[in-house]
Amino acid sequence: MEITEVRVFPVSEEKLKAYVTITFDDCFVVRDLKVIHGNNGLFVAMPSKKRKDGSFRDTAHPLNNETREMIESRVLSEYEKEISRTP
Repeated sequence: MEITEVRVFPVSEEKLKAYVTITFDDCFVVRDLKVIHGNNGLFVAMPSKKRKDGSFRDTAHPLNNETREMIESRVLSEYEKEISRTP
């Protein structure tokens, strides 16, 4: 599985830094990943949905750490490229 496209949509909020859409193998899209500035720096949050009890549950997420790290490193790399292009 390969990430074939990453689209970054920066926002100017305190913790939320961008929304991201990723495409796998030119045939599967995952929208609404988020780049968040947390206590330990930037990280990628998976798309989630609010439940009736007020908690959030991921609607799509990697099943192992290797895939999570692949997604996070690629998304953060593309995020850094995008913000370096905008003044």
